[in-house]
Amino acid sequence: MFGFLLWCLLFVLCWPLALLALVMWPIVWLLCLPFRLVGITFEALFELLRAILFLPARILGSRR
Repeated sequence: MFGFLLWCLLFVLCWPLALLALVMWPIVWLLCLPFRLVGITFEALFELLRAILFLPARILGSRR
């Protein structure tokens, strides 16, 4: 909601820039998508490594 209000304010102050932002947003989102996927992959990899490293402690009944 806050983003929409900011866009409306930008539209009132400088409508060509607001329209450019509206048109460019899907393109920027598509360009950022591979980086998000890489981030999700690395996060999952680190969680897997963490689970493997803490597995002996969990088996032996260690508590946090």
